[in-house]
Amino acid sequence: MIRFTPTRFQPAVAFILVTALLDVMALGLVIPVLPALVEEFAHSDGAAGLWNGLLVALWAAMQFLFSPLIGALSDRYGRRPVILISTIGLALDWLLMALAPNLWWLAVGRMLGGITSSSFTAVYAYMADITAPEHRSKAFGLVGAAWAAGFVAGPALGGILATWGPRVPFWAAAALSGAAFLYGLAILPESLAPDKRMPFAWSRANPLGALRLLRSHAELIGLSFVNFLLYFAHHIFSVIYVLYAAHRYGLGPLEVGLLLGCAGLLDMAMQGYVVGRVSARLGDRRTMVIGLVAGAIGIFLMGIAPDKYWFAATLLPNSLWALAIPTLQSLMTARVSEREQGQLQGANNSVAAIAGIASPLFFGWLYGQSIDTLPGLSFVVGSLILLAAAFIGHRSGRA
Repeated sequence: MIRFTPTRFQPAVAFILVTALLDVMALGLVIPVLPALVEEFAHSDGAAGLWNGLLVALWAAMQFLFSPLIGALSDRYGRRPVILISTIGLALDWLLMALAPNLWWLAVGRMLGGITSSSFTAVYAYMADITAPEHRSKAFGLVGAAWAAGFVAGPALGGILATWGPRVPFWAAAALSGAAFLYGLAILPESLAPDKRMPFAWSRANPLGALRLLRSHAELIGLSFVNFLLYFAHHIFSVIYVLYAAHRYGLGPLEVGLLLGCAGLLDMAMQGYVVGRVSARLGDRRTMVIGLVAGAIGIFLMGIAPDKYWFAATLLPNSLWALAIPTLQSLMTARVSEREQGQLQGANNSVAAIAGIASPLFFGWLYGQSIDTLPGLSFVVGSLILLAAAFIGHRSGRA
């Protein structure tokens, strides 16, 4: 059982999990339809791949710029205001995208979404505030499980709502994010005591300043590179998964939504139930390496699957990838003080955002070049990247 330090935070944990669920459900709602909407504006598969990569890269660029700022603000003013403001901003983002008449409006919407989604920095810092270090991998697993639950319901519901039009899921996503804001406004207490807050400084609130934290702790450098490679490979799903499933296997928005919902269900089981038990037995480092290797096998099989049934079955080995995320977070949070948790999460988000800028452009370009000859090439390349992350994580997580 996780030991949250003060018992008054038990309702707050429920809020964090529900907010994560609602936010990711909102994001999952639009996954089956956003690539199709981009393709409608772009008028070709190749151009859609490039534009989809560009939109994801813009989202990540905003994460890179604003995650350290949000982390530093949460260290100074507390987690509650940062989480609430970001949540209502996300609702406004979905409204903007629901009304978008062209690709440029979608681009602006993705930029706003990247800024508001930086609240994940404060969410992880909140959980670190209220959880004993030895239980953080399981606590982060619960957050991951809530996000996975959002991906269970979100893509499936998005695929169903898309039958009424490609913009309907965006309206539903706005409603869910608005509900998360109202819920948090009523129930969320502050987790960071005033005496543990750190004065705000622009030197820590910019991306380069936040990354200095990683450089100042030598044992974090290798783990942060694992974080980079993990997110670099993971953007395959946000950039080309839907396009690839439609092009190679003829799967429509509803079928892809159901597949992603199944992936979210498996992810929820791994992060909410399995990771705590495996890490307690094997340790965070070994569990992380197992997750990375299994993820490499899973996405390699996606790239060579001969038909849609084999393609769907690859979700099973790929689900073990979820073991790597909370254990990596646990390894990193144990290496900094309570006063630096927000800054660490800002730095982590900046690293992930750098991957999010480069990866969508790279995989969007690679998919556009290989779609007619080797459409699964991007997945094979992604598997090699995860194997490299597993090797580095095995060496860097020893300390």
